[in-house]
Amino acid sequence: MKVTAEKNEKVANMIFASIYPLYLDRLEKNGRTKEELNQVIEWLTGYDKDDLQVLIEKKVTFRTFFQKAKIHPNAHLIKGVVCGYRIEEIEDEFELYKQCRRMEKLIDELARGRKMEKILREEKK
Repeated sequence: MKVTAEKNEKVANMIFASIYPLYLDRLEKNGRTKEELNQVIEWLTGYDKDDLQVLIEKKVTFRTFFQKAKIHPNAHLIKGVVCGYRIEEIEDEFELYKQCRRMEKLIDELARGRKMEKILREEKK
């Protein structure tokens, strides 16, 4: 599927605080924890649990969430399909949408029971 400017804008304007509990609920149903969710988000974005709490309280949009993030240098290693979109094929002009899908991919892997050391990608030496 192709990302459109409209789709990108819709995601950009979504409130992170409204989606975070959905991520958490899904993970807890699969035996994972809030700490694990925060660990995955911290790896991708550089936000610690205190930063996340502030962003949730301020009800920031995904646009602001990803603009302020320090995306992990290995984020490009996150590949695969999420919601019908192949992450590595999302055009650079839709970087925010790509980052959103990368985060969802990590959360999906966590929910499916993948080991944390595999989720938090490292370059092969």
